[in-house]
Amino acid sequence: MQPENGNPDRRRRELDQWVSDWLGVAVRGENASADASFRRYFRYRHQGRSLVAMDAPPPQEDCRPFVQVAGRLAAAGVNVPEILAQDLERGFLLLTDMGSETWLTALNDANADAWFGAALETLIVQQSRADASGLPAYDRALLRRELDLFPQWYLAREKNLTLDAAASARLDAVFDTLIEAALAQPTVFVHRDYMPRNLMVSEPNPGVLDFQDAVRGPITYDAISLFKDAFLSWPEARVHGWLREYQRRGLEAGLPVPADFEALLRDCDLMGAQRHLKVIGIFARICHRDGKPRYLADTPRFFAYLRTVIARRPELADLGVLLDEWGCPTGEGPSCAP
Repeated sequence: MQPENGNPDRRRRELDQWVSDWLGVAVRGENASADASFRRYFRYRHQGRSLVAMDAPPPQEDCRPFVQVAGRLAAAGVNVPEILAQDLERGFLLLTDMGSETWLTALNDANADAWFGAALETLIVQQSRADASGLPAYDRALLRRELDLFPQWYLAREKNLTLDAAASARLDAVFDTLIEAALAQPTVFVHRDYMPRNLMVSEPNPGVLDFQDAVRGPITYDAISLFKDAFLSWPEARVHGWLREYQRRGLEAGLPVPADFEALLRDCDLMGAQRHLKVIGIFARICHRDGKPRYLADTPRFFAYLRTVIARRPELADLGVLLDEWGCPTGEGPSCAP
């Protein structure tokens, strides 16, 4: 997979030169991380200082939302990278370094309560203080486009299924239920990928990354993303305990969180189901379109999340029947070659 504006090696040389010009000394970056998008990150060390540069090749990526949202979150008091230099036309950003350890590797049974408490505190700050005005709306059209990734990429490409009119209508009815539930919720700043992989072990803890797709949307989206993660699963009783803590803190902060826990749990369940279906579709797309199959191996986790919700939400009963008919109640491993 090669960016249209040049091969990755050429871009890396250009990035090295750009950072060298900013520092006034020749430096070469070392791989810091990559993600499911076209973005790459490189770490530069100079005179005891560590910086991170983002390579976001146009036209596949646009640095502007990252810059804009970083400003909103920093103004709200959220610990995000400081942007030291930017070349938006070329897709280069130079950032302060938030370290190399994410919560994905740092979280464990012993520290989860304390650390998720810190994540919830940061989430409350985002939702109560971050300016959401002018952000894209998590509206009906966007919710539907995301849900459509499931039949387009998982069912059609991974499962090689073609839905007949009756099955499509049944799936549409499920989608309508999920969309209406999401639109009925109060709206706040939504990070849209608030999960341990995007939280950094830092001081203060956590540091927050990968916020460039932020929208104005349903209040439960980020909370359920935090606990129904792509790479970590927690016992349901423990998740409910953390959601009760979120409810308590949110109400204290004046957020429009449902005062009845069962109402909050239903909102989280249905919002989560929308996200789970979307993520399964995205992981299939990353495999079949982008040639990155490793993410698809995590789809069984999301089917497990779906099955948990379906078991307690009668309005999603037909989704369970459909999953059975399609042979994907727990998902399958990647089917495309590395």
